[in-house]
Amino acid sequence: MAHHALRFAAGTDVGKRRKVNEDSAFAGPQLLAVADGMGGHPHGDVASRTAIAIIVDLPLTGDPAADLAADLAAGVAEIADRLDDLVREDPELAGMGTTLTAMAWDGVRFAVAHIGDSRAYVLRAGDLVQLTRDHTMVQSLVDGGQLTPEEAARHPRGSALIKALQSGSSAEPDVFRQNARPGDRYLLCSDGLSGFVAPEEIRETMARAASPADAVTRLIELANEAGGQDNITCVVADVIAPSLVPRQEPMTLGAAAQDPGLLARLGRRLRRP
Repeated sequence: MAHHALRFAAGTDVGKRRKVNEDSAFAGPQLLAVADGMGGHPHGDVASRTAIAIIVDLPLTGDPAADLAADLAAGVAEIADRLDDLVREDPELAGMGTTLTAMAWDGVRFAVAHIGDSRAYVLRAGDLVQLTRDHTMVQSLVDGGQLTPEEAARHPRGSALIKALQSGSSAEPDVFRQNARPGDRYLLCSDGLSGFVAPEEIRETMARAASPADAVTRLIELANEAGGQDNITCVVADVIAPSLVPRQEPMTLGAAAQDPGLLARLGRRLRRP
């Protein structure tokens, strides 16, 4: 496939039940990422913000010859080290953690790094396909045949994670490559969307939306209409010809946007030759 580009949009909302948005996200021409700070743990916003800050600061070249998957894996390892460093500096942060789903784009394919239960999907030819596998207890039971997907959807501990980026633990992310096609529409989201809005509703919304921005707006509306029981974050990107891509500034959202140092580092990275 010839080189293509991304037209992207992102949005986040605290939802109707939470007081703090512990989600963080980034969307740019070479990188899409969502991190969901672990609810029920202290300082999930610090963990998700740290994850996004480090992934954003990776020296991604956008060169198809580069090993973006290895770059993302190294970034995840760096996040784990940094979370441990932060806890050593401030023991009150012990136990904080975050999911991370990140996709790096080289103009032909994505490299994907995934840990936790934030998800990546692709809408291709009208079909919505989940690219990532949730690192949750119920998903492992589904994989082992002990639960049906329908039972898993109703399970009271459906969001209990068995793997995340968490201080004091080492967990390997799933890392893989995703070949893209012109016309593909990708979605990265926190479980504030995927846990409360049915896959068919997500598919229909993604298929009908005229633009990534329209899709993001409607998906967040649907999650709030379903009760808004968690923070909701969506990143949507279309694979299109470079000549059709509008000029877009990278977007940093949620807890990550509350960190002035992150924005300064981001600006420095964008100014690099």
